[in-house]
This record gives sequence, structure tokens and C-alpha cells, in this order.
Amino acid sequence: MEKALKIRLEEVKDYQQVENLTRQAFWNIHGPGCDEHYLVHVLRDSPAFISDLDFVLEVDKQIIGNIIYTKAVIRGDYHDIPIITFGPVSIAPGYQGQGYGSILIKHSLERAKQLGYSIVAIYGDPDYYTRFGFEAGENYDIYTSDGYYNPALQVLALTESALDNVSGSFIEDKAFDIDSEEANNFDKTFPKKEKVIDNPSQMRFKEIISKRVKRFK
Repeated sequence: MEKALKIRLEEVKDYQQVENLTRQAFWNIHGPGCDEHYLVHVLRDSPAFISDLDFVLEVDKQIIGNIIYTKAVIRGDYHDIPIITFGPVSIAPGYQGQGYGSILIKHSLERAKQLGYSIVAIYGDPDYYTRFGFEAGENYDIYTSDGYYNPALQVLALTESALDNVSGSFIEDKAFDIDSEEANNFDKTFPKKEKVIDNPSQMRFKEIISKRVKRFK
């Protein structure tokens, strides 16, 4: 029997469920434990939060995925270029690797284009995000806020020529500067989970980050 899929905007009543889902999806993925569920929690209160691009994915009326967008900028030499970014993108562990993340990303990117946004920049695994048309920020002289070309920094033009003559540093909302103590205290409100060090996904994350190159040496 084919599963019933539905993508809709997140509602206040979904918040706790989505935070728990995000915690499960990212636990031990990038490092021991995770703080992505705390990030989701604080991003909703940020002025950069885009409520019209905060989607949940339901399978048979059960929330199994979420994607959240915020406003960001590419800071050039003379002015800031407004763009958007997404993340975390969360899919419940039992549903990962089945294409649900792709469904959610494609839907939200199309909606972002309809809303008039033209450039998306993210931090993510290049091997995954190139399938959606993302390219390395380095190709456009787009670099991290601390002056690095990072292979995880990916950009996408939602409209033709949107990235022409665009370069500078990718600046996310201040909410991404997570206070580790506050994140840890927030995590204590959830059921205790075991933290693991140096599993394959963490090693993959470290490998990607290790390839960053200083823009000017």
C-alpha cells in the first residue's frame, strides 16, 4: 500500500515533536550528541526566521521530516547581498535513505523561488547537495565568515544569472553561534542518549572540513 505524503508549514503544536525528531536525526552524526534540536528551537525566535519556508513532511499523518530556512547575506566589499539558507534538514532515522529528504528540499526550493528568493547558500555534504544543483562557493569567490573556502559551503542560484558578479563572505544569523552551555542545558530536557565518538559519519564530516583552504595566505 502506497504511503500518504503531505508537506505543510510547521505549526506551534509541532514544535516539541520536531525538536525531538531533529535530535534523533542528528544524534552522533557530526560529533558526540548534537545541538541541532537546540538550533531549531532558537531559530524560530530569530528575526531571520522565514516562517513561510518552515516545512514538515508527514507520512501517513506522522511527522517524519522538517526543513527550516533563515535569511542570510553574502557580504561583499561594498554591500551585503540578501540571500537565504536552510538547515537543519531533519529526517527521522527510520525514514532516512528513502528519498524523503530530497522531496522536502525540492519542495522548499521551489517555494522559495515562488516567494522571490534568488540565492541559497548552505553548509552541507557536497556529494549530497550537488544533486539539487548546488555548487562550491569557491567557484564564485564565496567564502566563510572567517575567510576560508570550505567544500561544505555550497551555493545555488534559483533564478538565471543570480550569482553573476556575486562574491563575498557567507554570513548566517547570529543564532547559529550556539552557546554550548545553553544547548547542553536544553538537551537535558530530553531523554538521555549515549554519545559516541569518531563513528563513520563524524569521520566523514571531519574529512570535509579538513579540506578548507584559507582565501588569502
